[in-house]
This record gives sequence, structure tokens and C-alpha cells, in this order.
Amino acid sequence: MTDRKEQQKKHWHAMTAEEVVKAFDVDADKGLSSEEAKKRLEQYGRNEIPKTAGRTWWQRLLAQFNNVLIYVLIAAAVITALMNHWVDTWVILAVVIINALIGFIQEGKAERALESIQQMLSLEAVVIRDGKKQTIDAEELAPGDIVILKSGDKIPADIRLFKSKDFRVEESPLTGESTSVEKDTEAVEKESIIGDQTSMAFSGTVVTYGKATGVVTGTGTYTEIGKINQMMSEVEEITTPLLQKIEKFGKWLSLIILGITTLFFGFGYLFRDYETFELLMAVIGLVVAAIPEGLPAIMTITLAIGVQRMAARNAIIRRLPSVETLGSVNVICSDKTGTLTRNEMTAKSVITADKEYRIEGTGYKPEGKFLLDDKEVDPEKEKVLWQLLQTARACNNAEIDKDDQGSWKLTGTPTEGAMLTMGYKAGLKDFKPERIDSIPFESDHKYMATLNKVNGKAFVYMTGAPERIIEMCTKQASDNGSKKIDQDFWEQKMEEAAAMGQRLLGVAYNETDANRTELDKENCEHNKIFLGIVGIIDPPRDEAIDAIKECKEAGVQVKMITGDHVITARAIGKEIGIGDGEKAISGKELEDMSDEKLREVSEEYDVYARTSPEHKLRLVSALQENGRLCAMTGDGVNDAPALKKANIGIAMGIKGTEVSKDASEMVLADDNFASIVNAIEEGRTVYDNIRKALLFILPTNGAESLVLMAAILLGMVMPITPLQVLWVNMVTAVTLALAIAFEPMEEKVMERPPREPNEPILGKIFLWRIVFVSFLIGGLTLGIFLFMQSQGVDNNMARTIAVNTLVAGQLFYLFNCRQINSPAISRGFFGNKYAFIAAGALVVLQLFFVYVPFMNTFFDTAPIGGSYWLYSLAGGLLVFIVVELEKFLIQRWVS
Repeated sequence: MTDRKEQQKKHWHAMTAEEVVKAFDVDADKGLSSEEAKKRLEQYGRNEIPKTAGRTWWQRLLAQFNNVLIYVLIAAAVITALMNHWVDTWVILAVVIINALIGFIQEGKAERALESIQQMLSLEAVVIRDGKKQTIDAEELAPGDIVILKSGDKIPADIRLFKSKDFRVEESPLTGESTSVEKDTEAVEKESIIGDQTSMAFSGTVVTYGKATGVVTGTGTYTEIGKINQMMSEVEEITTPLLQKIEKFGKWLSLIILGITTLFFGFGYLFRDYETFELLMAVIGLVVAAIPEGLPAIMTITLAIGVQRMAARNAIIRRLPSVETLGSVNVICSDKTGTLTRNEMTAKSVITADKEYRIEGTGYKPEGKFLLDDKEVDPEKEKVLWQLLQTARACNNAEIDKDDQGSWKLTGTPTEGAMLTMGYKAGLKDFKPERIDSIPFESDHKYMATLNKVNGKAFVYMTGAPERIIEMCTKQASDNGSKKIDQDFWEQKMEEAAAMGQRLLGVAYNETDANRTELDKENCEHNKIFLGIVGIIDPPRDEAIDAIKECKEAGVQVKMITGDHVITARAIGKEIGIGDGEKAISGKELEDMSDEKLREVSEEYDVYARTSPEHKLRLVSALQENGRLCAMTGDGVNDAPALKKANIGIAMGIKGTEVSKDASEMVLADDNFASIVNAIEEGRTVYDNIRKALLFILPTNGAESLVLMAAILLGMVMPITPLQVLWVNMVTAVTLALAIAFEPMEEKVMERPPREPNEPILGKIFLWRIVFVSFLIGGLTLGIFLFMQSQGVDNNMARTIAVNTLVAGQLFYLFNCRQINSPAISRGFFGNKYAFIAAGALVVLQLFFVYVPFMNTFFDTAPIGGSYWLYSLAGGLLVFIVVELEKFLIQRWVS
């Protein structure tokens, strides 16, 4: 008996069953003794996946405060508390707490990823121990145990089969492919990937048919599902580009605020005649003016609105910052089955000895014409075709029915569903000849046969692998009667159909003794008449083809990852617009490839076939090392490590496992690739709106800071007080900045290339505009205050007019910001009703600020006459005109 490290190196699937049983030193008939099982359990550990030490709830909650901007906000709260302005303190703290709670709730959902894997494991196992069959807890299984499996069982460990009878396993949690896999006891090639290891049954998968017996080769973390769990625990989650940029921006802003306030305190203390307390209050006012208190809240709201919009388009976002990441994605690695395709096998062609027919329609909806040379034909009038359709209809155990929503659903295997739907399209729904006997499909003989009575005659109908069916045929049917079978002809036709990505099914029949009552293999496998080949595909989604085209226009590369064979993958990729129909690479080729070589290959190839979980994870890593922002789709447990590693993991809502959903940032409610493209559109819009919010909020803080800095430099009375600064910050953030979050998508948003991951959130033009508008609004505010002083207006009234001018400048500037580069007054000007609602709300709030007595007392303001409003309105209008002119000149300069 070897140790664990040696066991891991063994390729059990490539060894004969006898060699494996011998390697584990066990009697295949008697199993392990109880004493030996106990000894091995102590040596190798229980058959369970260890739980990782997750963060406690309070650790997750405290982590939400680990952000520079949050530190700045807390500092603002402390400063306002020191000023005894407790209302403002609690408002700022409320913003901090709401932000933290939203992040805490979202992250709580993500912590379940590894727990979900453990829930997939079997609870019990039937073993042979001490020569007796007994049921034990699956956790008590040890390497070398003999396990008995039957239909419906969840496989409790990795098992090498040595006995099997019609054994099929649904391995989609591991491979992503929904079709049950035929298993047998024969050894396979050493290099075979999981999906091709037909001699193995893997932990966490489900037996769908038949029975088998095998020896346990791996338990706990040494199973394939255990390896996936290990990969998930080792994968570090990627910080989103937005969080990286905002953190960088927050640090940069904090340093500037600290530097400027220290500098101005020193200047005022040394060169101006301010009292220390007065100077301290002015500097505190400068700090409050410079801190964008509303920014985290506006960002959260903008992201939340993006989440709602995406949900309406079938994309459910699980982590708020991921909304924006979608907008910067430049490569999507997508599963094929059910995402790019319908996951509904469809018969698309029939090849007979004389003719080639095409069948319209997709999925299990029994509607579609039969075409010959692009002209509709009546199947019943086509002699050989009609016989083939009757044979395929009778030799079939599937059923299709409409559900409550009017959709056609299949009961049975997908291949039989495709053949049945084809028969329904030909009008053979009610063709149900009496079945006398049948031979079910098995992997060793590769066909299904039925004995049926039709109009008093008996027929043997047969479907299966074309090469196997042809072996049993001596003749082929044609319009001119039966002829000797032409094997070369059929081999050529099979190659042509396979090159088009079609799975092939052969159909044959023969008339037999009318009194025959049973079928047996010996008398069934010869003297058949070959009717033809049916070509079956999993048809592409129409909307996926359009979405892939849209991705290309948007500069987003799409890569297809599938469990299909290379020829099929290549053909399907070409049909849907991925790859050139020539270049495709298999998992086997990726296996021994160095990381450096894989980085080259990841850029060169778009179609990947027969891949394993490790391949997907390495592919995502290679793309990220090449500077790509990668989205990855998946539905099985096998996809979870790659989903977690990707910048955006996208799970399937309908067919996806809970593990894949928990490891992802986004879930597709309809499993449709087109929904990913819709989400990218929304992601780009969210990023645009966050930039617009920054473009709007920062000049507010800039203008206030400039006014206060100018006052300190000039040694004059403060034009606005710290409390008035906080008022302007809060009302503009709550009303005007909030409106930007609702801005609709700009034109041609998907015609732009993805932005570079390292592109700063504030580019040179943005920084210029922030500085320019800060000086413009700040200069107007300071100028109005000085003018009012020169007219003999008292300080409180002059400050009130100055604040109104500052707010008016922001109000008009809002409409400049709604379009970053385009003219403000253009198509879509009235597209955001919230901008006008916010403007109205701001006017009402400002009237309260000016005329309500307790507001006058609290904020040191004074009521003003109507004529004084004209100064503020003129200042706001001037801001709007000047900024529009600046946008026009900048665009001409850039272009």
C-alpha cells in the first residue's frame, strides 16, 4: 500500500482494474477488513474537505472601514464634533455606516463558496467490508475500500471501476457538460483529461443509470473535487480597478489636503494678524471644504442603480464594485453549452444514399420544414427519408411536452430528444407502433434497437454510432431500392458532417419474422439496411451571435471554452463568430505548456476544447499577466477556481451550481451570453456616471477651498463659514450629484474600446476641468462677496449671497457634467428627469437656507431682497456658458 504522495502520482485511470486492486492490497470480493479500514482512516484521514478558517462577522464588518476615503470621512466627523456641530457629525457618520453595511451584506454572501462544495459530498456509501455489504458514513471511506454504486447515488469518493453494467454518470459539476457519460472498466490513455477518464467515477458526481463496483483511489482533499476546493482556497481575489483607483485617489487627496492646510496654517500664523482660534477655525473650514463628504455615498448609489439596471437585463450583481469592472473588461472567456448555445440538441441534417436534407427549427419545439436544395419537401413523399424518420421515431424512449410557460421540455437523453423532435416535425407524433422488445443503448455495443409491429409486419429498428451501425449493414436504402453498402461513401460523408461540428447518429432497419417476440444481440447485429445519417448540433443562440459581433465592435475579445472535441469546437466557434474556424487548441496540448508559452497562446487562440479546471485557471491567470481584464463564465464546481480568479466571475443562474454562484461576482438569470454584453454596456455607463460625479463634486470642494485660501492669503474676513461649507457640500451631494447617478447610457458607448486597466480615473483633461471650474466658481463667489462688502452690505448678508452664488454655479455646472465631452444641450437633454427634480429640490432647500429664521440663526445667514438673487443667477449662467465654450475648444484641440 503506497503513501498519499505516491498515490497522487499514480494514473489510476490508465492502469488495468487488476493492477489498481493489487496496488491497494485489497480483495475485490471481500473488501477491506474493519481493522484495516480503521488503520487506513487513521493514516489518510477522514473522507472530508477541511473547512477553511473564514473571517468572523465582526472582522468582515471592520474590513469595510479599511478605506482611505472612509478615514477622511471619519476625520471630517471628528472635526465637526470638535466644532460642536453634532448634526453634521451624525450625518457624516451615517454615510460611513451605510457604506459599511452595504459592503458587509454583499460580502456575507460570498463567504459561502467553500461551504457549498462540502454540501455536494455524499452522506453515505455502500461498501464491502469483511466480505459483507454494508452502508457506512461516506466520511468513513478509506483508500482501497470496495464501493457499490447504483442509479441515483451520489458518488462518495474517487473510484476506479472494475465492474460495470450500463453505467452512466452525470459529471457536469466537474466537467460542465450536462450529457451523462458512459463508464466502463477499460483503462484509458495516461494523458486523458477528467472528461475522458471513462474508467473512473468522481466524488460529487451522480449516477444516472446502471450499476458498478470499484475501488476507492482518493478521498477528501485527494479527490478531484478536493483539488478544486484547494485551488479555490489558494486563489487570491482580485481588487476591482475602481477600488484600486479610488484608494489611490483617496491617498493622493488626503496628502494634498494635509499639506495645504498645514502650509496655510503656518502662513496665517506667521504673516497674518489672525487670532489662533480664528485661524484654527479657518483651517478646519478649509479641511471640511476640501473633503468630498458625499463622494462614497454617491459612488455607492451609482453602483446600486447600475445593479438595478443590470438586474432588469438578467444580470444579477453580487458585489457592488463589480458593476464598474464590467465596463473595463476586454476579454470574455465563455462556456459554450447553454451560454453561447441553447443546450437543446437539434437534428439539422439527414444524409441518405441519394440526397442530403436540411431541417429548419431549433430546440425541442416541433416546428420546422424539411429542405432539399433549399426547397421545401414533403417528408412522406421522400421514400428513404420517411423510413428513416419512422425508424428514429419508434426507436426512442424520450418525450417532449409543453410546460406551463408554453416552452417545450425534454424528458430523456438530449440525443433521443433531437430525434423525437425531428419525427414530430415530419408529422409522426402519433406514430407509436407496438414495441415487442428492445435492447437499450450501452457503451460496449453503441446502439439501441427495438422490435416493433407495423401493419401486421415486424421490424427491427436501430439507431447508434454510425460506424457501428454500418458494420451491421449489408445494404443501403436508396430511391431505386436497396443496394450493396458503400462504406467509403459513408466515411466521407461522416467526415464532412463532423467537420461542420455535428454529432452523428446512424439509422438502420430490417424486416423480420412477424412472430418474433424477443431481440438478442447475436441475431440483431447483422443483415441490416442502412437508411442514413442524422446530423445533430447544439444550436447557437441567435442573440449570442449578435452579442459576439457587438463585443468585437466594442474591442472585447471573446474566447470559447468547451468540453467538446477540437473539430466540433472549431466548427461551432466559426459559426458563432469566435475564431477563424481553423485554430483551436485542446486541453491535452495545454497540459505540458509552460506558463510563458501559455501567455503567448492565450492571445493567439480563441477556441479551447477538452479543458480541465486547472486549464481554465491557468488560462485566466495567463490573460491577467498579459494585462487583460478578464470575465469568465461557468456553471460547474470545476469552474469555481477560475471564476474566483477572474476579474469578473459570471455564473449561470439556471443550470449553475451553488458553488459556482458563490464564487462569482455576477449571475446570469437567463444563462444567456447576450446578457453579459448588456451588463458590459451598463458597466461602462456606471463608470461614466462615477466620473461625471467626480467631475461635478470635486470643483465644489475646489471652489470652496480656493475661496478660503484666498481669504487667508489676503488676510480678510472669511467669505463663507465652515458650517456653510458643509451645507453646500451636503445639499449639492444629496440633490445634484445624486441626479448624475441616474444618467442614461451615452450614445455609441459600445463603439468605444475598453479603457486600459491602468488608465487613471481622472485624466489630464478631467484634472484641467476640475481646476478650471474650481477657479471659475471660486473666483465668482469671492468676487461677489468682495463686491457686496464694497456696497456696504453686512457680513452675514454678503456671505448668504456668496453661498447662493456658489450653489448657483454648481446648479448650472450640473448640466455641463451630464455630457462629458458633448454639448450639454443636445439630444437626451431631457432624458434624465431626476436632474430637473434635483434642481427644483435644491432651489427649495436654498430658499429655506436664506429665509427660515432658525436656519439664519444656525448658519449665520440673513434674508436678502429679490434683486440680490440676480447676481447669483448671472454667476451660474456665466459658469454654464464658459464651461460649454471650454468643452468645445478642448474637443477641437483634441481632435
